[in-house]
Amino acid sequence: MLKEPNVHSHHNGLKTAALLGLLTGLILAVGYWLGGSTGLVIAVILSLVTNAVSYFYSDKIALRAMGAQPVGEAEFPALHQIVRELAQQAGQPMPRLYVAPSMQPNAFATGRNPQHAAVAVTVGITRILDRRELRGVIGHELSHVYNRDILISSVAGALAGIITMLAQLAIFLPFGGSDDEDAPNPAALLLMLILGPLAASIIQLAISRNREFQADASGATLTGDPLALASALEKIHYGTQRVPLPADGRVASTAHLMIANPFRGGGVTALFSTHPPMGERIRRLHEQAALTSGASRPYRR
Repeated sequence: MLKEPNVHSHHNGLKTAALLGLLTGLILAVGYWLGGSTGLVIAVILSLVTNAVSYFYSDKIALRAMGAQPVGEAEFPALHQIVRELAQQAGQPMPRLYVAPSMQPNAFATGRNPQHAAVAVTVGITRILDRRELRGVIGHELSHVYNRDILISSVAGALAGIITMLAQLAIFLPFGGSDDEDAPNPAALLLMLILGPLAASIIQLAISRNREFQADASGATLTGDPLALASALEKIHYGTQRVPLPADGRVASTAHLMIANPFRGGGVTALFSTHPPMGERIRRLHEQAALTSGASRPYRR
């Protein structure tokens, strides 16, 4: 049985903090083993600088990648009304609204906090969803902002970047002085170069997938209509499979922000998707609707 959703619960916060703490300790240990304090400091500084830039400018990077343009209320009155009502209901400021020209039905939110938030939808999603379904999607995207998912993704990205960088530095750093017996096995170093980036990707994917489930739950609580989001996800999934986006670098860097995987998935590639299986997300929303009996509940922060 699915418990009543409250993604801001202390339990979820403690789980995230414990995970990030464990990963940080692991990174420190591996970094010290690879190159002592010097190698670790270099990796940490470079990774943190890169991810700090990504964090503070993530909204501009994501919006530019999708070609999204700001829209006024005169252009999309229904969209503005939905966002305004939900933001007021959650007690949060009105985010900036953008529309991307893509015909693929998708949406994403970005911004490090509610004061710097932006919600973007594609032209395609406005054409296939009715007002109730679009409201469910907006509730999901606003929840990403209210849940501070951008912050958590940035922290996870920083940790993942450190792991990757340490693995890459392994081939350049001196080990064990001049005594070959003290040097690590070259095969072990090669394995680390392969497994390091893979481990980093797994960290990001695991956290991203978990956050999608939570945004579904809290978004449905915000709108009081889990079935609307479930219906929207069914249409979006069908639409993204029919009109997949090209997996170029710009779009790939933004894919984890979108409500649905914009690329054509399947087979082994599904294991490395930043999104959980759509069928499981829809199942959970139907279960949430059954538990709440369709009743509207206040959004809990």
